[in-house]
Amino acid sequence: MADERQFLPGEREENDAHPDATLARLAAAQHGVVARRQLLAAGVVSSTIGRRVDSGHLIALHRGVYAVGHARLTRDGHRMAAVLAVGPGAVLSHRDAAALHGLRPPGDHVRTHVTTLRHAAGTAAIQVHRTTVLDPRRDVVAVDGIPATSVARTLVDLAGVVKPELLEKALEQAERQRVLDVRAVADVVARTRGRHGRGHAAIREALARHAATGTQLTRSWLERAFLRLTDAHGLPRPRMNAWIGDMEVDATWPQQRVAVELDGWGEHATRAAFARDRERGNALQVRGWVVLRFTHGQVTREPAVVARIVADALRRGAGR
Repeated sequence: MADERQFLPGEREENDAHPDATLARLAAAQHGVVARRQLLAAGVVSSTIGRRVDSGHLIALHRGVYAVGHARLTRDGHRMAAVLAVGPGAVLSHRDAAALHGLRPPGDHVRTHVTTLRHAAGTAAIQVHRTTVLDPRRDVVAVDGIPATSVARTLVDLAGVVKPELLEKALEQAERQRVLDVRAVADVVARTRGRHGRGHAAIREALARHAATGTQLTRSWLERAFLRLTDAHGLPRPRMNAWIGDMEVDATWPQQRVAVELDGWGEHATRAAFARDRERGNALQVRGWVVLRFTHGQVTREPAVVARIVADALRRGAGR
């Protein structure tokens, strides 16, 4: 059968797929954004890229980085765009990596923090941190498809740019989520010694205070019980006490956009607390999240029912 695909006037087929299929594939994996270098590497020629820019199908965000189809990007879309703009090997870092890991709320700072081994200039929208130490095995992870510094590296970097009390809160969040590895933090400090500023002293002091106070892994017995429930029923582990915008939520699965709020009597015994919980739930649903609420009794006496509801929500979220 003859190939019936249609091309724009003057356009030629650069590879086996229509250029728009290449755009869609890359954008779907990168929160709606693509880099010019990626399109060229995939076989889309410069003239085709130019036509897509002229037609508004590609919208310039940074030099050589575009939103595909529209510029109404999520926060993660803007983060990914900043990483792509800095170049190959760049990673989200500092405040923005901490927010991506759920260690702090996103905040309202204007510039996105990106770390790179390359020489790269910052812009009004991107704060570039050049480093000579960025081990791809120990210092770099992917969170929801976004290259970012590891939790340990993020905590060390964060120590140099935030106040001590904010660093301590980030450490507490890391422990609650069971992602705090003190030995990995010490390894980062050792490998990056010689840095200017008080960052290393700040992280050492914060870790010492943290060890002395012995922060619990989760805020409540109910949260620990919920984690045991997810493990026992083969569910993927949620992020505990993670930030969604300016709201801290008991348990989340970000990729599926499913959130769980746990109603323990001690935290929800007043009318004011009840009202706050409902306001938070409404705000999350407006943002496109599925919000599930479980009581102490449900988690402890009906774990199979709770697990089934969560599993169904995760399946539906994965299909969205």
